[in-house]
Parts: sequence; C-alpha cells; structure tokens
Amino acid sequence: MPFHFQKHYSLEEARALLPQVREWLKALHELRGRLKQTDERIAQMIAGGADAGGSSVNAQVKLLADVQNLVQEFTRREIQIKDLERGLIDFPAIIGGKEVFLCWEQDEDDIEFWHDLETGYAGRERL
Repeated sequence: MPFHFQKHYSLEEARALLPQVREWLKALHELRGRLKQTDERIAQMIAGGADAGGSSVNAQVKLLADVQNLVQEFTRREIQIKDLERGLIDFPAIIGGKEVFLCWEQDEDDIEFWHDLETGYAGRERL
C-alpha cells in the first residue's frame, strides 16, 4: 500500500522543528488578529457608504499574502495544521512500518503523542 506523504519525520526531526513551528504559529495568530481588524474596518467603511478601496484593501491583501506565505512553510514540509486556534499540528511519520501522524499542540512542551491517519486527535496515543 503506497504512503500518503512523501516526507516522514522521525521524532527527532519533528522535535527539532518545534521552535520554528512555534514561531510560525505565533506569527499566524498575530496576522489573523490584524486581518480581523482590517476586515472589520473595511466592513464599517462599506456599511457607512464609504469607498473601501485604497490603503485598507492594500493592507488586507498584504496580510492575506503574509498568511499564505506562512501556511506554505507548513505545506512545503507536509506538516499538517489541524486546528490553528489550538495550534494543533501533525507531522507525517512511520511507526512500526505504518504511516501515522506525530501529534503536537502548541501548549505542549514536547511531542508525546501519535495517532493513525484516520482516527485524528481522538485516537491519540502516547509514544
């Protein structure tokens, strides 16, 4: 049976990426907050009958591009963002010859869990 992912992380490789993953998640949270503010500002301008073009839309487009660039950092490495609010991340891995995910949440100090591709977070087991 073929694997779903080309890249599989050892526990050590995934752990080595955690500092960078934490930085990317922090930046994504900040960008999402700024994007929400910009969206609200544009919505207020439109509701008030004002032209919503110009600097507000340019800021929105730049923020969206920044979000997309950060998400690409995960995508290029085949790291899965399962829940951005919670900072839930899955790293494709091989355990016992089977393709699984190493599972990590941003408030956890280390990667201590894994789960099958199908079971998701509910099927987490300790490494």
